[in-house]
Amino acid sequence: MADKPRIFYGWIIVLTSFLMLWVTNGLTLSGLTVFDKPILDQFGWNVGGLKFRDFITMCMAGLFAPVMGAVADRIGVRPLMALSIVMLSVGYFIYANIQTLQHVYYIHVIFAAVLAAGGLVVNVMLVSRWFVLKRGTALGLILVGTSLGNALFPQINTALINAFGWRTAFQCAAVILLLMLPVIIFFIKEFPHTIGLHPLGGDTGKSHTQKPVLTGMAYAEALKTINFWAMAVIAMSTFYSILAFSAHLVLYMIGQGFSKETAAGGLGVLFVISIIGKTAFGYMADHLNRRMVFNCNLCIMFLGTLLLITARSVTFWPAIILVGFGWGGLYTLLQLMAVNIFGLKSSGKILGTITIMDAFGGGMGIWLTGVLYDKTGSYTLAFTIIAVLVGVAFLLSFIVKETQQDKGSETH
Repeated sequence: MADKPRIFYGWIIVLTSFLMLWVTNGLTLSGLTVFDKPILDQFGWNVGGLKFRDFITMCMAGLFAPVMGAVADRIGVRPLMALSIVMLSVGYFIYANIQTLQHVYYIHVIFAAVLAAGGLVVNVMLVSRWFVLKRGTALGLILVGTSLGNALFPQINTALINAFGWRTAFQCAAVILLLMLPVIIFFIKEFPHTIGLHPLGGDTGKSHTQKPVLTGMAYAEALKTINFWAMAVIAMSTFYSILAFSAHLVLYMIGQGFSKETAAGGLGVLFVISIIGKTAFGYMADHLNRRMVFNCNLCIMFLGTLLLITARSVTFWPAIILVGFGWGGLYTLLQLMAVNIFGLKSSGKILGTITIMDAFGGGMGIWLTGVLYDKTGSYTLAFTIIAVLVGVAFLLSFIVKETQQDKGSETH
């Protein structure tokens, strides 16, 4: 009899998904914001016009997500992940040669496909197949990749811009990210049974060579539940808020007199703090009442946005910490509760449909915040809208109910 492996292979899957989210989110979202200043200086575009690119990315990613989720249900996630990396590299090469805003908008349609094919939905699907026990911890760990990417890539790209200029910096990043391709090809395994294993905490009484039957709600059944729509609106409201805040944080801090390096550091603090939230609350969700943790996360984020409205130099950093900490845990809980409540049977379509709404909210937040800044000359009104939306999400979190499947999903 072969020796039992010392490390469950699911943790290797967690690491690869972590790297995927690190790259795809970091280079399509906050990693781009440090290019804003040199691009605006060279072309003279207004902030709202440039930030409309992010509205395109998020809305199109939302539209692509159910399609990519359905494709992943049928052919697997590995081909989609490889395609996403190639598209991201191509997009960065094209970015190095932009001349008009239309060029930017076309690139961000590509970035939308990147997020749909290699981002949140497919990675949550993949990791959830490998874990029944410790699913919250596993999802929390992979979602650290989004925060770490959004924390580190602004620093990396700022260094590349300072060394080579913004156009060459795009080209350098395009080449480096291709290193993800061999990781995808050699390490991603779609299901535990493909290498003779069971999901962690899964039914060991069944043959480990047989593809498991995925259980849960059908897509049409999920759409009829209050849980689904409450979670979709919560996701939309909070994505509006955090993406609006993070996308404008660098420009806001520069406008407040901070250097571009300090501004990039402020963005880094936001996402590093969210790393703590994702890992801590993902762990707590495996050991405490998930709904209580869910409510607490939204409460913390709401308090941070309230502080943000009146933030000055002294209170600005605590506001960033509260928003980042609350958002980090919430980001994990949204995915975990969706998978546990609705199951894996139609997870691609269900998560993809929720993504339509949160992506629309995120894109609208980034763009509308820029428009409001152009019209008012400050971020006061825009940040007030953020606080109101997070407050609405906090109230809606009490509507979400744990089903019997959710309560027992980690024990059967």
